[in-house]
Amino acid sequence: LGSSVALGLYLGYQYLQHRRNRPALIAFHILPGLGALELIAMLLRGAPNGAVMTGAALGKAAALLLIIAIIVGLLTPMIARDRPRTIATASLTLHASLAAAGFVLLCVWVARSS
Repeated sequence: LGSSVALGLYLGYQYLQHRRNRPALIAFHILPGLGALELIAMLLRGAPNGAVMTGAALGKAAALLLIIAIIVGLLTPMIARDRPRTIATASLTLHASLAAAGFVLLCVWVARSS
């Protein structure tokens, strides 16, 4: 998830500089984020021996924020295709805010459970 966040920061910087991002970089931003959701789901469900991380509410909230961030991020190109740049900027700001909140919440959950 950290690599997805780091690449997202780079892509956001490129967007703010009015530079076009390569589709391959966008794909490499999406894939680790989706993989991290799979790991979060496994942490919430528990290990095969029945061990579960404590404070599942924080994990569920983090997963929900990250899922919404992914949906917003995937819909942004479709929504903002023929609209002014301000629509795309607002949508990407929402995407980044949700993802940042989910990442921080995930870090808090993991730190408290350790």
